Amino acid sequence: MARRDYDPATVQPDGRPAAKAVLFDPQTPGPWRGSCSGESLGGPVTVLAYGTETPGQGPRLHVHPYDETFVVITGSARFFVGDEVVEAVAGDVVLGPAGVPHRFENIGPGRLQTIDIHHSPRWIQTDLD
Repeated sequence: MARRDYDPATVQPDGRPAAKAVLFDPQTPGPWRGSCSGESLGGPVTVLAYGTETPGQGPRLHVHPYDETFVVITGSARFFVGDEVVEAVAGDVVLGPAGVPHRFENIGPGRLQTIDIHHSPRWIQTDLD
């Protein structure tokens, strides 16, 4: 099915070139694999890669002044977003709204790998625990 969501003639390129950056080195140990700021690419979002083999492990409780979108690439996770608990598996996408404290953890079995999209050209975070 072909999509035609808008008329391409109505949007003019802004002159930015294509850009490339390294998000993570697959050989790097540890759960935090890397990040790529939107500023480094000239774009509006920052992307992080997180992965762990250990059930119960995940980022600490924190909050951002912008939305964060999580994409579960492999494994299973439990997300704590404000007062809500959301379980997600590979292929699922979870939203952490701006100003709402959140964290997630690997619920196993096996590796949890996420791509975390910060809706900001730079990573801004306050840890709460």
